Amino acid sequence: MEPTVSVLPVIAIDGPAASGKSTVGEAVARALGFLYVDTGAMYRAVTQAALARGIPVEDEAAVVALTDRLAIVIQPDTVGDGRQYTVLVDGEDVTWALRSPDVDAHVSQISAYPEVRRILVRAQQRLAAAGRVVMVGRDIGTVVLPTAPLKIYLDASAAERARRRYRELLARGRSADYEAILAGIRARDAIDSRRAASPLQPAADAVILDTDGKGIAQVVQCVLALAAQRFGLAVPAS
Repeated sequence: MEPTVSVLPVIAIDGPAASGKSTVGEAVARALGFLYVDTGAMYRAVTQAALARGIPVEDEAAVVALTDRLAIVIQPDTVGDGRQYTVLVDGEDVTWALRSPDVDAHVSQISAYPEVRRILVRAQQRLAAAGRVVMVGRDIGTVVLPTAPLKIYLDASAAERARRRYRELLARGRSADYEAILAGIRARDAIDSRRAASPLQPAADAVILDTDGKGIAQVVQCVLALAAQRFGLAVPAS
């Protein structure tokens, strides 16, 4: 039986690493006055917490137990240092720590654990229950919010995504190796698309947007136009 389509204004945005999900999702949410939820930050928060506490990322049982007891809070930015949001783990601001190379290297392994996903998916569904949400991740349209009335899948070539991540790191004053970033993105794509729990793939009813060669503003306006059509919303002009 087909699931009942939600009438709540909820936008699910999925896509591979560095496809622009976070930037586009945050801009769309801001334009519409919706809550913005980056679910990837939750998996990164668990990964960062495991690394900080000396829990081996390959110890699935220990990582699951940690996930179950962590208090992860995502809230709007009140710092003004360029972040899209603030992430608190047990009251500690770990927002920028979530983008460390160590977290990048291990987050796919931790996010592949089915019980970790189950715990975090429940939390994500609670956040979306009231509607007026833009939620981004890798399994939002397929698993977290399968009845979301508007599903977007942002895609881009691995080379384009590596260039974006490279420029982002340089803009933050960090050293970066393009070839290493490209290899990391390809490795993460392989893990995310082949994992048994919630593999990365577009929902059957998702609108697929190829963002190669497109600026953020162009992609945001496309998503806003889709939202206006689907929900009858007044969308600000670019």
